[in-house]
Amino acid sequence: MITWSYDKTFEGLLTLVFDCYQKKVFPNRIVGTDNPQPSLFQSDYEVFTDEQMAKRVWDGLHRKVSATACQMLYYAFLSEAKDVEMMILSYMRKAFASESSIELNFGDKDVLELLKLDKKVGREAERIRMFVRFQKAKDDTYYASFDPRYNVLPLVVKHFENRFADQQWIIYDTRRNYGFYYDLQVSSEFKLVDGLVDSATGLLHGSIMDSEEQLFQDMWKSYFKSMCIKERINPRLHVQLLPKRFWKYLIEKQA
Repeated sequence: MITWSYDKTFEGLLTLVFDCYQKKVFPNRIVGTDNPQPSLFQSDYEVFTDEQMAKRVWDGLHRKVSATACQMLYYAFLSEAKDVEMMILSYMRKAFASESSIELNFGDKDVLELLKLDKKVGREAERIRMFVRFQKAKDDTYYASFDPRYNVLPLVVKHFENRFADQQWIIYDTRRNYGFYYDLQVSSEFKLVDGLVDSATGLLHGSIMDSEEQLFQDMWKSYFKSMCIKERINPRLHVQLLPKRFWKYLIEKQA
């Protein structure tokens, strides 16, 4: 079994595709460089990300399928699904080899599975845009965290840059332990210092929370409670539209 490893970035995966065609070798398995799991029966090769090589592959793919199909592959990659890299590699090989676009060939298992992942990731990103709640810190930075099933943070950053362009903010993925900080100009990736945020609830530690933040949270809870019409409560529909896994990050859901 031929196993190749890469740095788990999308550019790294595109570089891997470039190397496959350059070396005329295609792996049976793709893993991250942090966990290559070699054995005596594997021929391991580590791919080093090269932006120019990645761009050549990406540009070439755009000449074979639509921009929507290319986006689908990126969204599917962010799903972090098992063997998604092999599915993407297989899809690209078919796309490059075909005289016509393969993107509507739903009889192909790779096309169908990648489309399913694309839909799931897209829905998760939309939920984050809808359900994120910010808390104000003492330095006037607004903080929000969440625990998405898929790595959707790169898909929502631009939304928050546009929506809250006049505020400094942090959005953080607690599952993958990374986030983005917006300084009124650009967003930069970073990791939080331990102890500043409660990992279970996503709440800021009292030592860094703005003095009026708790007051605003209490006011929001009261407003939410007063606006609720008990006769119209539909728990089943409510959970369907707002999954319980998001509740711990919603101020209005806290006791």
